[in-house]
Amino acid sequence: MRVAAVAATALAALPLVYLVIRATDRGWEGARATLVRPRTVELTIRSLELAAIVTVLTLAIGLSLAWLVTRTDLPLRRAVQVAAGLPLALPSFVSAWSWIGFRPGLAGRSGAVLVLTSISYPYVYLPAMAALRRCDPALEDTARSLGHGRWSVFRRVTFPQVRPAAVGGGLLVGLYVLSDFGAVATMRYQVLTHAIYTSYRASFDRTPAAVLGCVLAALTLLIVMAEHRTRRHHLVARVGGGATRSQPVVHLGPWRWPLLAVPATVVGVSLGVPAWGMFRWFSRGSSRADPAELWTAVGNTLQVSALAAVAVVALVTPVAVLSVRHPGPLARTAERAAYAGHALPGVVIGLSLVFFGIRVVPSLYQRLPLLVVAYVVLFMSLGLGAIQAAVAQVPPSLEDVARTLGRGPMRAWTTVTLRLSAPGLGAAATLVFLTAMKELPAALFLRPTGFDTLSTRLWSHVSSLSYAAAAPYAVTIVALAAVPTALLSTLGDRRSRT
Repeated sequence: MRVAAVAATALAALPLVYLVIRATDRGWEGARATLVRPRTVELTIRSLELAAIVTVLTLAIGLSLAWLVTRTDLPLRRAVQVAAGLPLALPSFVSAWSWIGFRPGLAGRSGAVLVLTSISYPYVYLPAMAALRRCDPALEDTARSLGHGRWSVFRRVTFPQVRPAAVGGGLLVGLYVLSDFGAVATMRYQVLTHAIYTSYRASFDRTPAAVLGCVLAALTLLIVMAEHRTRRHHLVARVGGGATRSQPVVHLGPWRWPLLAVPATVVGVSLGVPAWGMFRWFSRGSSRADPAELWTAVGNTLQVSALAAVAVVALVTPVAVLSVRHPGPLARTAERAAYAGHALPGVVIGLSLVFFGIRVVPSLYQRLPLLVVAYVVLFMSLGLGAIQAAVAQVPPSLEDVARTLGRGPMRAWTTVTLRLSAPGLGAAATLVFLTAMKELPAALFLRPTGFDTLSTRLWSHVSSLSYAAAAPYAVTIVALAAVPTALLSTLGDRRSRT
């Protein structure tokens, strides 16, 4: 386990360390000259501004939808619950491609805000919905008995219990927007990720791209550190196993059906236009995708996503067990390194591993293992969180009982802890698999020659304005990602309501 923790830490830190080395390859003066350019400052401000706007909008949309689904008698509640989570399956560049076909004049900041908000609000909606289900109804009853009205109870009792989940979701949205490349590139809105990609592709001197990558990495790490510092001052805990009572339901009365327009509008904007765009180009285009190329891309996507899911679960399971059962400096370092890797944008990970592959391990450059390594660094934290939660639910005393019955340490661990936490491992693998299928920037930088995934083929056709040829790839990505996303959206919906 300690070896796995050290390996995970080294793997997560590798891209950032090598990116700094590459950025200062020609001395600190060269890096400083790129840093102080007005263009760098402008791109940094644009990236932060876009992240702030989208985060605020997704918090408002995600919290509103979560409350409507979990606490009211909204019609078609279960259908809304699943549909509202489905935009998570939609890659940002697919949505942007559909919107730019629907409204070409939408390109720019407004288009980027619309696309990124419409597909990233589930990062707030899903954890807020789970947090609302876990709220203790007894606390709200106590507040009402003390004379507080409905709004006062929500503001002073319910929201503080939901706030950590909402802030965590907002952090994911902010990091997602900072790291997004497909939507901003399609909307032709220049931010750091787009500038890094174009600088890398358009110039033989790639030091500016490395310097901009360091700027983007520094921004994401600062945001993560600020969120952790804020969270320490807003701890919400309780003694005992939690409430067993059903959640109270707010009856909407005559507003019941009119309020259905809120989730219908959100889902319509998020899924309706992309679905319309895919259907339009799929049925009317003059150029068509080659079926053989499409099936090859499907096979490549499933192959590399499955390899990434297996590699992540194999690497982070020992780290999760170590952090839950034997917390210490090594476990904390490995855990933080995993989350730091997730904070780095795909463009930065791809760029740093390109430099690492060319300079250190040329035999792996543009080979499948290096692409899998990039996915492991990007999605390690997704698997770690799910497996930590599963392992924490297994009492350590069960392993002690197994060992008193004559089983060795490894056999006791595999037959007790590993077996009981298997659902968590499955959820982690599903989440990594789903996310890897949609990943674009790292695949563009690191895919082997001739190894096209669905996302890279789609990006290639969109870049050459072959929208009809791109449509089958967009439809296939969404179809493959929709099933695991729907399963994730229904998790935890087993509690009855009054």
